[in-house]
Amino acid sequence: MDAKITLSFDESVINKAKKFAESQNISLSRLTEFLYSRIVSGHYKSLEDLPVSDWVSMVAEGDAEYKTKPRNRKDLKSEYLKSKK
Repeated sequence: MDAKITLSFDESVINKAKKFAESQNISLSRLTEFLYSRIVSGHYKSLEDLPVSDWVSMVAEGDAEYKTKPRNRKDLKSEYLKSKK
């Protein structure tokens, strides 16, 4: 059973990823699913240990930059409810 999610990426990375997926004759959704399945199937200590880190670096044409932001439960709830309006 498929489930839909919404993700935000840098536009240039998305464009390059779309081209890569097209060259592999798969959709960007299936490429993303494949990458996630690889991530959760192994035991990795850090993001750099992931087997896809080299591919991410290649697509980004430089070092992969992992952007995270601290989020608390209240902010997540507020963001979710705002998106439903």
